[in-house]
Amino acid sequence: MRYLFFTNTPAHVHLYKHAVRRLTDAGHEVLILARDYGCTIDLLDYYELPYAMYGSCKPSKYSLFRRLPGHYARIFRYARRFDPDLIFGLGSYAAHGSLFCRTQCILILDSEPTTFDHLASRPFADVILTPSSFRKHLGRKHYEFDGFKECAYLHPEVFSADPSVRDELGLDGDEPFVLLRFNAFGSHHDLGHSGFPPERREELVDQLSSHATVFVSDEAGTFDFSSSAARPYDIHPARLHDVLSEARLLVADTQTMVTESALLGTPAVRSNSFVGERDMGNFHTLEEAGLIVNTPSFDDALSVATELVSNPTVKAVWRERRDAFIGDKTNLTEVIVDIATSSGRVDTIGEVIPRISNIPG
Repeated sequence: MRYLFFTNTPAHVHLYKHAVRRLTDAGHEVLILARDYGCTIDLLDYYELPYAMYGSCKPSKYSLFRRLPGHYARIFRYARRFDPDLIFGLGSYAAHGSLFCRTQCILILDSEPTTFDHLASRPFADVILTPSSFRKHLGRKHYEFDGFKECAYLHPEVFSADPSVRDELGLDGDEPFVLLRFNAFGSHHDLGHSGFPPERREELVDQLSSHATVFVSDEAGTFDFSSSAARPYDIHPARLHDVLSEARLLVADTQTMVTESALLGTPAVRSNSFVGERDMGNFHTLEEAGLIVNTPSFDDALSVATELVSNPTVKAVWRERRDAFIGDKTNLTEVIVDIATSSGRVDTIGEVIPRISNIPG
């Protein structure tokens, strides 16, 4: 069979990389349509996955909208040429591409706030698959699994951390370190949202560097390292999950890396304006499990992060919580492969169940 996957962000590459390899190794023809955004192309090259690039997107709130016509023209051209039997993606590009190809589309979604994308893609999807923590109901095509989309690449059955990444970071032995991740807030779903105040980021570095080595990953590239105690985080993006696994703490105003950190058993403090009652369901679930701390307040984030990083036993506590939490979660790569090889028949897959229609949303 012929399978088409869409990877619009680096996280999408991780989501599908194991499934693409398994399908390719089984003799199926697979093509990834990729957007040059962040380190997406670097990851595809690193994993040697078969892809074609349909366009790019700079970290600007309006760049994507200006580039949409060209993106769709190339998507339709590539899709028509490849002629897939089944399409996998996370939103409108995949759904609209399937309409053009007249083939089935499987969407894997986990972000409740992206309402516009749901409206634009939902009518054209054949299956919408979400984590059970997803707090919206998307109709009769909506199915769920017990886990998170990150379980496709961080489930214990598919991921083992490589501690040699410490050498690449220039760390000594068991030297504790913290990773700070600053969001650029340049995506369309970030409109109206914000994270750490830029003028207080150095304060966060100063406080944490008293207890551990601090690395900063700054998506916008505006952080000034010249007089900072922080080191720039600058190793290949494919090593990120090894880094998260080894870190004592992640402090971020981003989204995906927080979930990844939690599933690796590393404490994570998340602070941005998404936090609140209408936040994504996975962050509520992970906080209830004691794996992350969510707060919209910078001062609270600073206080909690300082408390966590100064505790040398915190990592062992978090690992125990993670092990108890993830033990019965679904290996999403297995689900994706099963859906693909059953020609999209999700009703034949035991780990996937129809969404209960009376869930509030």
